[in-house]
Amino acid sequence: MTDTSDTRPTEGETKTPRESRLHRLMHYLPLIAPFLLWAVPCWVIVHTGQHWPLPVTLAGTALFVLGLVGMPLAMVRGHGRRQQDRAAIIGDTLLGTSWVLFTWSVLLGLLLRLALTAAGVGESQDRARIVTWAVLGVTAVLLAWGHLEARRVPRVRRLDVQLPRLGPGLDGMRVVLITDTHYGPLDRARWSARVCETVNALEADLVCHTGDIADGTAERRRAQAAPLGTVRATRARVYVTGNHEYYSEAQGWIDLMDELGWEPLRNRHLLLERGGDTLVVAGVDDVTAESSGLTGHGADLARALTGADPHLPVLLLAHQPKFIDLAAAAGIDLQLSGHTHGGQIWPFHHLVRIDQPALAGLSHHGSRTLLYTSRGTGFWGPPFRLFAPSEITLLVLRSPRVSLGMTQ
Repeated sequence: MTDTSDTRPTEGETKTPRESRLHRLMHYLPLIAPFLLWAVPCWVIVHTGQHWPLPVTLAGTALFVLGLVGMPLAMVRGHGRRQQDRAAIIGDTLLGTSWVLFTWSVLLGLLLRLALTAAGVGESQDRARIVTWAVLGVTAVLLAWGHLEARRVPRVRRLDVQLPRLGPGLDGMRVVLITDTHYGPLDRARWSARVCETVNALEADLVCHTGDIADGTAERRRAQAAPLGTVRATRARVYVTGNHEYYSEAQGWIDLMDELGWEPLRNRHLLLERGGDTLVVAGVDDVTAESSGLTGHGADLARALTGADPHLPVLLLAHQPKFIDLAAAAGIDLQLSGHTHGGQIWPFHHLVRIDQPALAGLSHHGSRTLLYTSRGTGFWGPPFRLFAPSEITLLVLRSPRVSLGMTQ
């Protein structure tokens, strides 16, 4: 492994696309979302023809009002200046619960009611109560399953990735990607250790972490992140910052990862050599770094590639998939990203796609560039994952020249 780039990054120039009307509308979503998330389920479950006894109606309404008021307060206390973990757990759990309730209140509240009406099932009150119990039942089952999905050690996703410029000496190089571990209010030190054991079992040449290590400072989350120091790779362990590092004293995380034996690729690159062939492994700061106010932080791809032979294949670490436009313009061979969580809780992925060009998996961009977007190793905020399973990714790099030789 050879380090060929300057370790003193400077601010890069990142073009910010003009915001669309939809993006501008998204700015107002946090203001109206809490009301919608609680008011719609309250209306569907309690007030649309069920004719519950008055004490039941009052109690049900009071619970939804309590959620509407309590969730933002807990989120502010948990994720604001006070950083109270217990409040964060309550607020995050209420957020996930309200999202699932809202989703299935809309779907079942409309579709099931129409189906029951078309089938002539019962009176109006009977149909309304069937919808209520169906929404509550589906929500309870999905939340229980989603919590188990969020807390388990991710399954390994394996795939071969052919890079046209990869030399035959690098064929079969094993690259393991973890990302978005999001160590946070829920103590997951044991989970972290088991994730690292799984990574080590894959016998990787290169292990990559593409950011969003934690929610909180390195000092607060050190115990959960410490197992990352046990990760093994035959060539290198490399890391780039995500947007959440810039909410939590990013330099502290960069220093801790360096202390744990990982190479922070802050707008620089390394060379991995094997069998007479070379791979450039580059990394850039997250696209939000420039606006963080930290001196010298900002995504700068040109600086990351300074001194690299332009004829060599390049593997780029960039936290957000949206960096792919710059990567494709520069002729990068493969970009590894996270950030999206695959949507984490269905159908949130529709909102993710507004901001990102890819949700999960391998995609092609431009004439040469591939992007692999991981669904993430951990979870952010609500301790649930629904129809967006977490992953540890094993990418086996393949050279077409080896494949061609095998067929001749």
